[in-house]
Amino acid sequence: MRSYLVKTPSLVQRFFHNYSWRIKTAKKEIYLTFDDGPVPDFTPWVLETLDHYNAKGTFFCVGENIKKFPAIYQQIKDRGHSIGNHTFNHLQGWKTPTNKYIKNVLKTESYLNDDTELNGKKLFRPPHGRIRPVQAKILRKKGYKIVMWDVLSGDFDQSISKEQCLEHTLKHIKNGSIVVFHDSDKSFKNLDFVLPKVLEHFGRERYEFKSL
Repeated sequence: MRSYLVKTPSLVQRFFHNYSWRIKTAKKEIYLTFDDGPVPDFTPWVLETLDHYNAKGTFFCVGENIKKFPAIYQQIKDRGHSIGNHTFNHLQGWKTPTNKYIKNVLKTESYLNDDTELNGKKLFRPPHGRIRPVQAKILRKKGYKIVMWDVLSGDFDQSISKEQCLEHTLKHIKNGSIVVFHDSDKSFKNLDFVLPKVLEHFGRERYEFKSL
């Protein structure tokens, strides 16, 4: 049995209204997001795949990976995708003291080279979606928009098949959906199959894939 919800309930979205769960629009627009990179092999593959379908996305980057792989991070920027902060060490907010958590986020900010500021955006996604209200409040005061999701693909779930991953992802995407994928080793078994098919399916339906 899955330990996560593929579709974020509307009640949760309304209760945590200070977070961005989806984009309110009647237009055929989808917002694909990719967590945990940049990393060799997987992030470049995602970039090539998005290019092939003329799609834009948003990459929530781990600061430690930006430090290790600056050339791959530069590729994300060069191809016109949006960048978000995903902490420096993929910290879970519920398990981390607030001061340590905020410092970790700001450390990643220093590796973003002011790119988010130049674009007028400071996007943050908490790893696992777990963040304390006080942590979120401090980050919002620092200018961050906290981005969650309304569709969690489950590409990281080793217990489901790639066909199952595709089926439930396609089922729940709507206009304005923010969809979570991961450019990581753990997720690639499913992502390699699912991402092109999501792009193909909604491309035929004349959807536009946009960055946040």
